[in-house]
Amino acid sequence: MSTKTAVLLMAYGTPRSSEEILPYYTDIRRGRPPTEEQLSDLKARYDAIGGISPLAARTEAQRDALQRALDNIAPDKFDVQLGLKHAHPMIEETVDNIARQGMKNIIALVLAPHYSSYSIGQYVGRAQAAAEPHGISVVGVESWAIEPAFIDFLAADMAAKKAAMPERTRVLFTAHSLPQRIIDGGDPYPHELHATATAVANKLGLVEGADWAIAWQSAGRTPEPWIGPDILDVIDTIAADKQADGVLVSACGFVADHLEVLYDLDIEAKHRSDHHGLKFDRTTCVNDDATVMAALAKRVLTAAQS
Repeated sequence: MSTKTAVLLMAYGTPRSSEEILPYYTDIRRGRPPTEEQLSDLKARYDAIGGISPLAARTEAQRDALQRALDNIAPDKFDVQLGLKHAHPMIEETVDNIARQGMKNIIALVLAPHYSSYSIGQYVGRAQAAAEPHGISVVGVESWAIEPAFIDFLAADMAAKKAAMPERTRVLFTAHSLPQRIIDGGDPYPHELHATATAVANKLGLVEGADWAIAWQSAGRTPEPWIGPDILDVIDTIAADKQADGVLVSACGFVADHLEVLYDLDIEAKHRSDHHGLKFDRTTCVNDDATVMAALAKRVLTAAQS
């Protein structure tokens, strides 16, 4: 039996090659293969950002950075392993591997700052279900929406980017949209995003409504309504009402460069802004920033001691 505590670092996952796009998309669709049109559309989006998403490498770098940070504060106490939602190694595969290694305790940390039952809740739930037959306990870190190191990272980059923007610039904080039915059920996700946005805005002296707002992005292509307003619609409104001369986006719901940032924002949202004559920029993603990873390591340590 290992005396180490496993850290199950969970993320969405992404295809690592063009050959993996079909099985990845099929898994997202709960085993239903996409149509040729849907598959071609997704491949075209990947082609537009260079052929494939950098998310796999980014997530692995985050794992390595978290391991280093934990080793600095608690040497030889933690073993960080990736568990992915829609790509290998799947969450269940990693939990089985942890069991084979003889570890009996898991701290579950999701590479997403804002709690939702639809996202973080599902990740932790899958980990707990996979761990139960092995007699492994799972403690989840459920939210780090206002982690000071995270807020400082966003605020510092926003201040630098904003200094190069027009005086009349509207700041938009974004996160992945979710089905409206999830929010109608009382899910805290919008409040979590608002807490992050407010904390960052307060550091820069920005006023909600006048200087900044929340927008949603990357809604699923399903018949049911998803929460809004969508960022493209918000950009249209800013232009139509002549509210600003520039748009600065903080995609604070995402912590690594991937399709929803590199395509949905850097290509689609920028194109929409350019069409209206609005200058566009976005803040940097956390990726494997050492300071933020060190802060998350401390949260893991706290969870292990609880």
